[in-house]
Amino acid sequence: MELIPSSGGVFEVTINDALIYSKKETGVFPKNRDIIAKMEALNNE
Repeated sequence: MELIPSSGGVFEVTINDALIYSKKETGVFPKNRDIIAKMEALNNE
């Protein structure tokens, strides 16, 4: 895991260069369980 600082309230989560969540797109900060569910779904593909 790596935290890459940004500005402007941008919060994005990527796994293996695949964007799985973007606060910039949704306007909402994710709940932990939502990110974990997306990670698990990606792992099950």
